[in-house]
Amino acid sequence: MDLRLQPSWLLVGPTGAGKTPLGLWLEENGFAGRRCVHFDFGAELRAVGVGRTGAPVLAADEVEVIRRSLATGALLEDHEFPIALKILRAFVRRSRIGESDRLILNGLPRHVGQARMMEDAVRIETVVSLEASPEVIRERIILDTGGDRVGRADDELKAIRQKLVIFRMRTLPLIEYYENREVPVVRVTVGARTTAEEIARAIPGRLGATKAG
Repeated sequence: MDLRLQPSWLLVGPTGAGKTPLGLWLEENGFAGRRCVHFDFGAELRAVGVGRTGAPVLAADEVEVIRRSLATGALLEDHEFPIALKILRAFVRRSRIGESDRLILNGLPRHVGQARMMEDAVRIETVVSLEASPEVIRERIILDTGGDRVGRADDELKAIRQKLVIFRMRTLPLIEYYENREVPVVRVTVGARTTAEEIARAIPGRLGATKAG
């Protein structure tokens, strides 16, 4: 399937903001009558890192790049983007996405360099930005508001701080990048106990307002 023809949303937000719970909710419930398929890049990377059955088959050096990224929190850089694209395409084949289905991208692209390289591969029609303060993020993670933090070895306070710094410096500029390309950006503020369903139900009104503007 040509991903350039696949209608896609990109979820952007700091760790713990609720991207994965939202993606899973959309996959289970769909959106506006359309089936959604959730691509969780972080989960795919962790599956490759531990050699989980069903993970994309990569070369030994590519697996090492992923394990190093997982261990240090570093993002895949531009020259490593073919690895990310290989993982995405393997996921699409495995998921059997239909032409009318909406692909929900969570964690890819993670910075402007990746976004540029994805332009010829994927058509992102909407960006959903989940916004929360560092204090709210820490509380959401402690409360496990989204129910997706169990077993996460990267939720120590030091790791969270590092991720928030990386998000602010590398990922947040994606918002301006897509706004400059006239891609609608839907902003949803999340609180410590905001659920995925509440986030999803807040999108239609904001999406309509964004298109009207």
